[in-house]
Amino acid sequence: MTRHTVPPEAAGLRFDVWLSRLHPELSRSRIQTLIRSGHATLNNRTVKPHAKLTAGATVTLEIPPAEPVSLRPEPLPLDVRYEDADLLVVNKPAGLVVHPAAGHASGTLVNALLAHCPDLAGIGGELRPGLVHRLDRDTSGLLVVAKNQTAMRQLVVQFKQRTVTKEYLALVWGTPVPRTGRIETMIGRNPRNRKKMCTRPAAGRVAVTHYETVEQFAGTALLRVRIETGRTHQIRVHLAHLGHPVVGDKQYGRTRGRRLPLPAPRQMLHAARLAFRHPRTDMELCFTAPLPEDMAGLLAALRNPPDRGGTTAT
Repeated sequence: MTRHTVPPEAAGLRFDVWLSRLHPELSRSRIQTLIRSGHATLNNRTVKPHAKLTAGATVTLEIPPAEPVSLRPEPLPLDVRYEDADLLVVNKPAGLVVHPAAGHASGTLVNALLAHCPDLAGIGGELRPGLVHRLDRDTSGLLVVAKNQTAMRQLVVQFKQRTVTKEYLALVWGTPVPRTGRIETMIGRNPRNRKKMCTRPAAGRVAVTHYETVEQFAGTALLRVRIETGRTHQIRVHLAHLGHPVVGDKQYGRTRGRRLPLPAPRQMLHAARLAFRHPRTDMELCFTAPLPEDMAGLLAALRNPPDRGGTTAT
């Protein structure tokens, strides 16, 4: 158990916000769970996460051991790009759900990881053992997975401090003007559709995306995208906000009637490059993943379009 005294400069801050700053290795949602469960107290009392602090108040924090997961390991194929005693980097295919959720209790990346590394059970929480970050179901590309609690803490800190490089390739409708730019908005739940995110939420968090036009085609463009933050659906929401939604994105696209030389079976978004410091050695690691066949094939067809015809996007 750790004990802290609230300094004068923290007076008036939310309990969960200050505790998150004090313990950057823990996610905000994890901090809030600890507060609600009584493992983090204010003046020896259980309070709400949004409780306001006063100078001189006593804060205690106890982090209980992770609960072992009850998920079933499944020997699903994994494209492992790197692995050592502390972490592994995998290239996730499009269509694979990262962690169990409603309608996806099995057949996820987590089930595959538990079969590949049984010791992951309990690391980082019940439903996402070892997962430091995630990708949408229909986004392909690189993910880093922690194999022990120390690696998890160190990697989470790097993500929070925005020192991890996350680069994507995205095929979008139209060509952004300017061809290179920075997008910064708030992102939060869409009040009219809780399954979607939006840039003007009632409550949200700052999101920052950088883009660069790599290649231009007739009606579409290939962008290199780097994100500073990791909000849900961030790239898809930001590019749609820019007026250039990701090709094949049925949730944010609104692209009915536009034509492609080949169909886009999913959003054309790929996590192509991931760089971070090794949590034990502090060595800089950098990984790249080639484009999957569906995206590579569509780009090849755009570079060498047929004389006529094509597929109408829906």
